[in-house]
Amino acid sequence: MVVEGFEPVRDAFVRNFQVLGDRGAAVAVYRDGRKVVDLWGGTKDANGTEPWAEDTAQIVRSATKGVAAAVPLLLQQRGLLDLDAPVGSYWPEFKAGGKERTRVRDLLAHRAGVPALDRGLTVAEAADGVSGPRAVAAQQAFWEPGTEHGYHAQTFSWLLSELVLRATGRSLGGVWAEEIAEPLGIDFWIGLPQTEAHRVGRVAPVDPPEGAGTLRTRPRRNVSEAYADPDSLTRRAFAAIDPLPDENDPAYRAAELPASAGIGTARALARFYAATIGVVEDGARIFTPATTALAAREFSAGPDRVLVVNTRFGPGYMLHGPSSPLLSPASFGHPGRGGSLAFADPEAGIGFGYVTNAHAKSVTADPRAQALIRALRSAL
Repeated sequence: MVVEGFEPVRDAFVRNFQVLGDRGAAVAVYRDGRKVVDLWGGTKDANGTEPWAEDTAQIVRSATKGVAAAVPLLLQQRGLLDLDAPVGSYWPEFKAGGKERTRVRDLLAHRAGVPALDRGLTVAEAADGVSGPRAVAAQQAFWEPGTEHGYHAQTFSWLLSELVLRATGRSLGGVWAEEIAEPLGIDFWIGLPQTEAHRVGRVAPVDPPEGAGTLRTRPRRNVSEAYADPDSLTRRAFAAIDPLPDENDPAYRAAELPASAGIGTARALARFYAATIGVVEDGARIFTPATTALAAREFSAGPDRVLVVNTRFGPGYMLHGPSSPLLSPASFGHPGRGGSLAFADPEAGIGFGYVTNAHAKSVTADPRAQALIRALRSAL
């Protein structure tokens, strides 16, 4: 479905399959609380033949972070969490390793100083709900918390989950499901229920097609070197779970890992972000105007100790910038490494979601997602 005037988004979506190597994907857009784009195509599995269905869901990697960030902001909105309070006031064990002054806002904005661990956790440890929080609490900070920022690619899961647990006595995935997903009627899970597993496609890494090289963002030399160096903070941050998990493993998909393992539909992501900035079709809304403004507020900007480029973050959300181009400077959201992207733009009234099962090597600016954003911008 495409509302008149938004045909450029449909055309770009089709071209992603024809030129940019998409195998199975979906995109959805809300404007001023009303759905204006809802498209899907290709196959449910990246290397399969079964068609992508209307309700097919996919793992979205780090796009989960933007979804999960709504939980602490909702708690803050209700007076249950203070962003200026020390993390240790909720979680006393976290005060070890030079992290005594870490504030909640530092944790949300990748300023907590613990993007990596001295020893990577196994997949079982990462998912058990105990080993991860224990490891980040004991970890010596890599910099004085609050003074610099660096993307907490995997450790964000345990930082955020334990903070919510200590503040509420409930798991983050549970709060998300009961307070946001179910009232909004959206299909997105942080911890996939077994009853929904049949809807989820299999993901696979893909190489860009021949002839698409000019459309890709070429990494700078220092970025490439950081990813290649096993001792760099970059590599260590992404290897906080070691070996890398099998994202098609049912056990991994069932784990509550709000940094990387959320699963849902493009429709769900677009509706979610639309509800963070206004009222959606049936009258639902997540944030007050003050919380919407907070979500888009810059907490971190400049050189990123992990991603080795300049990045901008709000409280859990990546903000518009050269390394993460969204719709406009007003946008807030989060990409998922390999392709997925979801965001809100309060000035344009946009909620956007794109998911794919073909994971490319992109980190923050996948050419397929960027093509869709350019098309959306031309339609506004």
